Formats: sequence, structure tokens, C-alpha cells
Amino acid sequence: DRLVGFSMLIAATAVFLYYTVWTLFMPFVDEDHALHSLFPPRVWAIRIPVILIVLFTTVVGSFLSVVMIRSNRKKALKAKQKKAS
Repeated sequence: DRLVGFSMLIAATAVFLYYTVWTLFMPFVDEDHALHSLFPPRVWAIRIPVILIVLFTTVVGSFLSVVMIRSNRKKALKAKQKKAS
């Protein structure tokens, strides 16, 4: 568990540092500098988080919808069984 947690912490730190350098420091570096080859175009600095937020919201919304539908079906089934008794 500690190894998995530590590796997740290292991965999150690496992603945070990469994104921070890409969005905050690279605009001040000359366009013809070799560092620009390590980063995608700046437009993706906005597109990637927006895509991830939409995807996350869709997954959470779908999960909540499925849970609510199943909960209502169980309540309806219990009420139907109670009426039949």
C-alpha cells in the first residue's frame, strides 16, 4: 500500500510540475528554443483539463443516475410485494 501511494504521489507531482512549467514558464521562452519540442501546443493546456472535467462529470452523473434508478426500482418492488401480502 505504501509503495502504491508513494508511486501515485510521485506521478501526481511529476504531472503537476510538467503542467506548471508548460503553462506558466513556457510562454516566456523563445519560440525557437529547444524546450518547446518537449511540450504540446499551448491550446492543449486548456483543452486537456476541459476534456477531463467533462469526462469526470459524465461518469459521476451516470453513476448517480444508475444508483437512483435502481433505488427507485427496489422501492417499487417492495411496495408491490407489500400490497400483494
